[in-house]
Amino acid sequence: MIAGAARENPPDVTRDFRSPHVATITSATAFPLSIVKSPILFRLLVLLLLFASVSSLAYSQDTPPAEVEIANEPAATVAVDDVADDSAIAGRLRRIFESSGWYGDLNVSSDNGIVTLEGIATSADHREWAGNTARKTKDVIAVINKLDVDAIVDLTSSKEVVTQSLDTLWQDFLVRSPLLFAALVALMLTAVLARLASWLLFKILGNRGMRSSLKDLIYQLGSLTVWIAGFLTATIVAFPGMTPAKALTVLGLGSVAIGFAFKDIFENFFAGVLILWGYPFDRGDFITCDGITGKVEQITIRNTLIRQLDGELTVMPNATLFKNNVDVLTSQPQRRVRLICGVAYDEDVDQSRDVIRQAVQSCDSIEGIRTVEVFAQEFASSSVNFEVAWWTGSKPTEIRRSRDQVVGAIKRALDEAGIEIPFPYRTLTFKDSAVESAMKNLVDGDVPA
Repeated sequence: MIAGAARENPPDVTRDFRSPHVATITSATAFPLSIVKSPILFRLLVLLLLFASVSSLAYSQDTPPAEVEIANEPAATVAVDDVADDSAIAGRLRRIFESSGWYGDLNVSSDNGIVTLEGIATSADHREWAGNTARKTKDVIAVINKLDVDAIVDLTSSKEVVTQSLDTLWQDFLVRSPLLFAALVALMLTAVLARLASWLLFKILGNRGMRSSLKDLIYQLGSLTVWIAGFLTATIVAFPGMTPAKALTVLGLGSVAIGFAFKDIFENFFAGVLILWGYPFDRGDFITCDGITGKVEQITIRNTLIRQLDGELTVMPNATLFKNNVDVLTSQPQRRVRLICGVAYDEDVDQSRDVIRQAVQSCDSIEGIRTVEVFAQEFASSSVNFEVAWWTGSKPTEIRRSRDQVVGAIKRALDEAGIEIPFPYRTLTFKDSAVESAMKNLVDGDVPA
């Protein structure tokens, strides 16, 4: 009356789970410590295992699902003659379930081939097993499974389940270890090929008249392409059922989640590509962005390295450069510098202007192509101010050096010409004649006794 798997003895299945052979395999096999001791190989292995967990989703889509029998599905054919008695069916199932020791308060009844199971099962698997066993019993039309699962936590059973799962995982790893090793070799070859590709591109583009940032972009994209191809190859080697189409499917399925998780990284990546492709500054230029001024030392796909004027190195994300205003200080070979210089009101304005212009023109840091401009700008509180403008090199060090020379030259020229650079003056007016007389005597040195 029992067909297929229902004839197996359930206690034998439990004894198979507790077989000592798995522990023997685990204790006799040692984990390759060389992989753990090598940080690069260990990181590559972890990356490969993470990709495997994601790739199983795409692989499962192409694998047809296993057929599952529904316990309450009517039988394909319903016999009319020579049908087993309901009491015989219920008695046979009751003896099978009681011999397993997995059920309590068991009640098995059959009414015209419809079996009803009531009681408590020790686990959900045992509950499902009871329903399948009853379903496969001859002349059973349908099964109504009312078994409840015992809510008591069995630590011993849980430990066995965990141990079994770990043993299964370890055995699967041992089976796949040759493939994983071959995948690691493929990744190491990919690293070599990426360096070789960068070297070949450097030799090809080294003497071309291209911007250095555009060359850097080609180098980095070439290396990235080799790494993507190598990573797909390693995935196919490690998982034989995986194909490039399935791998790309996995990447497509995870693109939304990856996009949200790594939004800033992708934002910096695309900003870096645009900066390297055609942005108005290059390596060696001095820029100012977000309050930071310095020299651009390197532009990568993700960030830009800026050496500030005091020697500090700033790593700035490319998205910051792309979104904010950037002042390129060295976009032209020359920059105009302005300075305010004041002379006393008693001095001749035209003479002062000529003296200042000649002093500025005598400095060797002044670019001769541009003219020196000196304009009377305003009547200040103590002086007539002149705006002095000249052109010099565009680098910050050149500007500071030129400003130092110009200030020194103007001071010496005005001193030699007898033109006063005034201190701030204050004029005090007293309406009380007694106070005015006392202050006048104080200034003249006539102090009353």
